[in-house]
Amino acid sequence: MIIILIVISICLLILCITYFKINAFLAFLVVSLLSGLCLGIPPAQLVGTVEKGVAGVMGSLTLIIVLGAMLGKIVAESGAAEIIAEQMVRLMGEKYLQWGLMLTGFIVGIPLFYGIGFVLLVPLIFSISYRYKLPTVYIGLPMLAALSVTHGFIPPHPSPVALVALFHADMGLTLIYGLLIAIPAIILGGPIFGRSLKNIRASQESIFREKDRSESAQYPRPTVGVSLAVALLPVLLIVLFTLLPYCYHTTNIALQEGVKFIGNPTVVMVIAVGVATYLLGLKLGRSMTNVMTIYESAVKDIAMILLIIAGSGIFKQVMEDSGVSLLLANTLQQLPISPLLLAWLITAVIRGCVGSATVAALTAAGVLLPIVTGGKADPNLMVLAIGAGSLMFSHVNDAGFWLFKEYFGLSVKDTLFSWSIMEAIVSIVGLLAVLLLQLILY
Repeated sequence: MIIILIVISICLLILCITYFKINAFLAFLVVSLLSGLCLGIPPAQLVGTVEKGVAGVMGSLTLIIVLGAMLGKIVAESGAAEIIAEQMVRLMGEKYLQWGLMLTGFIVGIPLFYGIGFVLLVPLIFSISYRYKLPTVYIGLPMLAALSVTHGFIPPHPSPVALVALFHADMGLTLIYGLLIAIPAIILGGPIFGRSLKNIRASQESIFREKDRSESAQYPRPTVGVSLAVALLPVLLIVLFTLLPYCYHTTNIALQEGVKFIGNPTVVMVIAVGVATYLLGLKLGRSMTNVMTIYESAVKDIAMILLIIAGSGIFKQVMEDSGVSLLLANTLQQLPISPLLLAWLITAVIRGCVGSATVAALTAAGVLLPIVTGGKADPNLMVLAIGAGSLMFSHVNDAGFWLFKEYFGLSVKDTLFSWSIMEAIVSIVGLLAVLLLQLILY
């Protein structure tokens, strides 16, 4: 009976978001309250469960997500992202344009949220398409594949960060594993699959042909080196301080604590934002007020993302306080299937139903948490398996699907045969890479 109630809760959540068009945060909140009552949590205790769920998930990740949004915003506003793109194309040359754009999407996608990166880089795709007379979808999809993969796998993006917090995973190891998994996923879903798309033509090229993309004369642009350094700084610092303890052995407690402090993801993001404030802001002539305005705008952009994550925390806490988590853990652990494969499958099905990768990942996490806490799966790999599942089944209920379709002026059929298949490839390759990592590590 309890398992049936869980299934009904998830189905109700999906219906609220897809059919009734209710905001995802409100859907999480309402469904969690109804589920809590049906699962036997006393009404007087239920409010405390809600508050505990919000505090439990938000306390450890709000700063990382907010600081990540600030970093991404100033990278975009300063022109650093565009400079990185231009340099990658120049380095690769005409013969390897796809690979240059793929690398650009990967580097720029680390600090930038997907939507910002998409809108910022699509005009560049069209510009290169005109210059070299190449099909736009053919050269552009590798860049967008890279953006999508970083969104699903790589901290400091909201979904991976939230999953790390929920599963008590190690941010540094998750990042390192995510980078390893991203490489084959992007290559197969980007340049290799893109070769089959030369016959798909975009029909909205005029939108960007007339667009004035000249830079504002008000502020100079950063150099290539500064742009790359700021964009990659969080990743480099997290990887460095994750690997550092394995490279040296010391009994100096103060040194150990210092390394642990500086390597903390929150501290890393504070350092990255501080460096970006100076190198991409003050040094280029922007006032502190102007830089702070950029940061305020960034926080407004992610307010709803934070609320959706908070809603997923409520759902997770209801599952725990009602005792359902233990029952679910015992049931799922008896299934003759790898927990990582199960995580991917559940997330993929939810993604196909609700459209949003973030909502799918966080909904699945609430169901799968008992498997991780029970020690049946590596929490770092579970984060990535769910991330891979969240990229599957992108179709007409996904905002990213329509963003791609309308910007490139494609038919629904062509969008399905390009965008949707690309997302399926990176999802499946991501899952296979996670399973391979599990074999290697264990």
